[in-house]
Amino acid sequence: MTPLLDAHAHVDQFGDAWPAALEQIRARRIVTLAVSMNPASWEVTRQLAALEPLLVPAFGIHPWEAPAWHRRLGEVEPFLAAAPMLGEVGLDRRFVKDPGAWGPQEEVFAFFLAAARRTEKLLNLHTSGAEARVAELQAEHGVERMVIHWYNGPMRPLAALAEMGAFFTVGVELLVSERIAKVARRIPLDRLLVETDNPGGWAWLTGEPGMPALLERVVARLAEVRRLAPDELGGVLEGNARALLEAAGVTGPLEPHVG
Repeated sequence: MTPLLDAHAHVDQFGDAWPAALEQIRARRIVTLAVSMNPASWEVTRQLAALEPLLVPAFGIHPWEAPAWHRRLGEVEPFLAAAPMLGEVGLDRRFVKDPGAWGPQEEVFAFFLAAARRTEKLLNLHTSGAEARVAELQAEHGVERMVIHWYNGPMRPLAALAEMGAFFTVGVELLVSERIAKVARRIPLDRLLVETDNPGGWAWLTGEPGMPALLERVVARLAEVRRLAPDELGGVLEGNARALLEAAGVTGPLEPHVG
């Protein structure tokens, strides 16, 4: 069975639903880029990933958490070294309305950009409402290994980030939003990935916690939106996933399952 790639999920947030979520991940061979919000989130994510090879853990300080951590970044250096990927990190001007939080966000993001440049690790990015500024900072730091999670911004920053080598995820909002369908049509085909943002993304949209099997619905809808046969889109997504993970030095989880 050829595995799928869920390019952005919060496995530490499943709580009591984790055994059922893990069963779906294993049954469908869903390689999951498991992001974290802060050091406590990272510790749970790391522990789960140590028990399941289909999980690839990432350490990050989410922009919502930046005010609590921008003066404590020296404390997170050990986590940077231990994590194969970095994220969820970035900027947020859409949900964070207080300008006083934007400076700490940029401090934390600059710290992770420098770390990514130094270590050549992949960044999993949050860009909501700050897409143009993220593109500026990415260009300033010269970081090219990145996944832009749940892009819902203007087309000009999308094009700029794509030129820098970014991959973009399309997720569960595609199931309910024509706006996201328009974005999905503009993402270059060789830069396209899928995600769930489980379990919170679907809960935010519908009130129901997301589960890994949602990824198959996203892929089916994306095939319709891009006017591709399901097998053709599957081949594109598999190729993009391999290119992404090979660039990040992580390839083992994508090997087909035998038996």
